[in-house]
Amino acid sequence: MGIKSFQGKRDESQGKNDEQILVSDYMTTKLITFKAEDSLDHVINLLIKHKISGGPVVNDENELIGIISETDCIKHISESKYYNMPTDTNNTVGKYMVTDVDTIDKDMNIFDAAFKFISSHRRRFPVVANGKLIGQLSQKDVLKAAIKVKGNTWK
Repeated sequence: MGIKSFQGKRDESQGKNDEQILVSDYMTTKLITFKAEDSLDHVINLLIKHKISGGPVVNDENELIGIISETDCIKHISESKYYNMPTDTNNTVGKYMVTDVDTIDKDMNIFDAAFKFISSHRRRFPVVANGKLIGQLSQKDVLKAAIKVKGNTWK
């Protein structure tokens, strides 16, 4: 009698991973946040000090109202300092922040979030629950998740 198949009995769970990796597993919860009334000089100093490229802007109730980034700060510099103009007295975060902010759900699969990064060309997404800022997911957080998955399941 010849061997018909070299494959043994298949494990039903083989190839299935019911455990999803969620945004909430990798999002940063200790955030540097800004207020709309903060000066851009204050923002620039914090971006440099903490080696970050931007951060969420919240109101007194910790509700997300915008995002301020290095690019937004550079716009301010190009509008005033480059031309040796006096600094605008209204050089606040509220004037330069982006208010149309895409957010991401804490229960989203991390790899669906990766696709959202690719399609939107964003570097970070705030995570909001019940109208309050609870964290932020960056591209680097997605890379950390990918490395962990590779170490655990990829061969």
